[in-house]
Amino acid sequence: MSAIGVVSSCSCLRPGVWLLKPGMQQMGSFGLHTAARCAAKDYYEVLVLGGGAGGITMSARMKRKVGAGNVAVVEPSKTHYYQPLWTLVGGGAKRLATSARPTGSVMPKGVEWIKSRVTALDPDKNCIWLENDIKISYKYLIIALGISLHYEKIKGLPEGFDHPKIGSNYSVHTVEKTWKALQDFKEGNAIFTFPNTPVKCAGAPQKIMYLSEAYWRKTGKRSKANIMFNTSLGVIFGVKKYADALLEIIKERNIAINYKRNLVEVRADKQEAVFENLDKPGVTEVHQYEMLHVTPPMGPPDVLINSPVSDQIGWVDVDKETLQHKKYPNVFGIGDCTNLPTSKTAAAVAAQSGVLDKTISLVMKNQLPTKKYDGYTSCPLVTGYNKVILAEFDYDAQPLETFPIDQSKERVTMYHMKADMMPFLYWNMLLK
Repeated sequence: MSAIGVVSSCSCLRPGVWLLKPGMQQMGSFGLHTAARCAAKDYYEVLVLGGGAGGITMSARMKRKVGAGNVAVVEPSKTHYYQPLWTLVGGGAKRLATSARPTGSVMPKGVEWIKSRVTALDPDKNCIWLENDIKISYKYLIIALGISLHYEKIKGLPEGFDHPKIGSNYSVHTVEKTWKALQDFKEGNAIFTFPNTPVKCAGAPQKIMYLSEAYWRKTGKRSKANIMFNTSLGVIFGVKKYADALLEIIKERNIAINYKRNLVEVRADKQEAVFENLDKPGVTEVHQYEMLHVTPPMGPPDVLINSPVSDQIGWVDVDKETLQHKKYPNVFGIGDCTNLPTSKTAAAVAAQSGVLDKTISLVMKNQLPTKKYDGYTSCPLVTGYNKVILAEFDYDAQPLETFPIDQSKERVTMYHMKADMMPFLYWNMLLK
């Protein structure tokens, strides 16, 4: 798969999770890892697969338990991205460079960084395989491989991104094209899509829509824009409290919603988007666009499909309360690659990491896990250049809010938390 199709970090971040929950404020000692290396050893007490938000966070925690030299992280990417910022990059409010840091700069000091790709997992023999048939064994395995993007499952993509008027905030290669399409808009349909698969940060596909609407109002083009949200879902958002607030905004701003519409083809040379009506399989409709924002289909990383650690679809099969694997007690999962029935966000990773830390501590002592993850996740729903609705909720899609206010209201304070405070917390607290 090309680089455009794989992303391993998460989106959205709980503002107060480190400030309010015990054990999340501990700061580690970090340093640069600059030497390209393969595996220095063939066995580690704790092996972490993936160097995104979940992998780096857990490697820092495991370092304090077993010592840095006994922990390794397998991650091929040289750059670590704070992807929640890409919503604002696509809307022209932030620069892409501010979302990136060298992977070595976020790797815990002393933890082995194995710059390679996992090709197979063999939990029955407590080992994994890397490229070039290198075998690494472990005592405990933490899987944090993230989620894969599949633009290629939409006919006409990813090659369609070579044309103007089309972008996607979900890839480092296409997020700046969103801002260009937004600026170049003249008159016609502006279409924003949501695919018929699980996605990371389910609010992100519509955040860029609200930013676009605000930008066109600011630049005097709003009256020339017919804004459409074509979603494969049957609701605007999965939590009723926030869905009701969003529907009011959508009505007020004259945005059209087409439910159960899944993007199946992009004819970029003609500026046409083809959608299947999911209520009438096989029936399609074609829309001309002046701007198109694509949220790609997503799924488990290839290495997890048909793996012993995965469910039938390919997600890591873990207990939803303890994050311990259902079959292999020394295997654990965190973040987007798991089958936890909650939204895939970095806020979820933050909450999961505290639970998983406790789970592994008890397993190492041959005790049963007791700490339970309630499904907490969060999504700051950006509704303008200075407005955010802060959605926080649990497994049951019930609000689980941090602040003693109505978080379904648009607030300037929450925007600054999303744009300024959360990136600081991410780099300086969650990863450490």
